[in-house]
Amino acid sequence: MTRRGQLVLVAATVIAVALVPIVLASLQLGYHDDVRATADYDDDPSADALRVLERAVATESTSIPSQYAWAANDSAVTAVRTGLQPRLDRLQTSRIEDGVHYNITYNGTATRQWKDANCPSGPDRQFGDCVADRGVVAQERVGRTHVLAVGFDVTTTTERGETTVTVVLETSGRSSW
Repeated sequence: MTRRGQLVLVAATVIAVALVPIVLASLQLGYHDDVRATADYDDDPSADALRVLERAVATESTSIPSQYAWAANDSAVTAVRTGLQPRLDRLQTSRIEDGVHYNITYNGTATRQWKDANCPSGPDRQFGDCVADRGVVAQERVGRTHVLAVGFDVTTTTERGETTVTVVLETSGRSSW
């Protein structure tokens, strides 16, 4: 009986020693079912594009009030879109080498909804009327045109797939997604 107990003890030790490399390999792999949680997953390219767009909208909208009277709000919207176009063109191809392509279009529906929710009407409002025109929301303030927001659809295509985000970027730096 003593030899049998020793044989069982030796067999258990051999099995335990054999399992050590398997346990160590499993720990080194660090499997996690959320790919975005791993260190080798890049930041969300859509979020990168939205940060660039936020800065571009804020920069482009700053000069509009000094240049355009409210009667010329159509021209102000055209100026904003014209000023943003080179940035949009650069952004769309900025990460082609990394396998990322952006398709950016204006979203008139989202800006109309933003205008309806954020531009008060009636006698108690502090400023004048708002218009949503070609993806840009403008408001009359003291006879001048102020750009309040710009709406975009941003489609990001990578080797992992395609993502479309609709966003209304406010010139104050806030955004609605």
